[in-house]
Amino acid sequence: MLQPLALADDFDGLIRTLPEHWAEARFELIIADDARCDRAAALLGPANPGRRGKAIRFGVDRRGGTLTPEAIRRLLRRIDSEGVKGHLEVIRATEAAPVTATARHRPLAEQWQDAIAALPSDWTDVYAEIRFTSTDYLERAALLIAPCNPARYGGPNALRFRCARAFGYGVSAEMAERCLARCDEERITGEVEILRALSDTYPVGTQGPVWYVGGRAV
Repeated sequence: MLQPLALADDFDGLIRTLPEHWAEARFELIIADDARCDRAAALLGPANPGRRGKAIRFGVDRRGGTLTPEAIRRLLRRIDSEGVKGHLEVIRATEAAPVTATARHRPLAEQWQDAIAALPSDWTDVYAEIRFTSTDYLERAALLIAPCNPARYGGPNALRFRCARAFGYGVSAEMAERCLARCDEERITGEVEILRALSDTYPVGTQGPVWYVGGRAV
């Protein structure tokens, strides 16, 4: 006999069925056990759910206006951890307004190419930041750019990494470009910026320069 999916996994599956440019969606969770309804509703409290009998309804906003998919996913994991069973389904979804060509974000890999091209010809070390258009992109993007060893600095929707041209700390510029191209393939958008750059460095007794952000070496 097949076991039902955990609610968090079921949620992920339903998200994948939504239109490509969805903006908001409403979900309904039917709790199998009447006695567990109050607890499930309490765990979904941050989503400001509505309840009618065994049915609990809540919304998710891809743009971060209310709770993002990642925030809802965390709440459902709490319900799963307490063994509460239920059936989850999409009630409705709305699509975002069409984005004009001027407002559309350029591919991350293309932004990276331009940023590197603007550096002095003898650059050796770079500290860069990617600011994503949604915090919902963070977990997936961190996995896609894992070879860059990204770190959570700069804000709730940002990842930073180091790049070295020939030697020292950081990923190569070519590998960084390939990692960003992976994000582009999954339609992850944002802005790429080089925060700091050094030229013509020659490490002595170390693998490269050390930058400090908030008193910590990065």
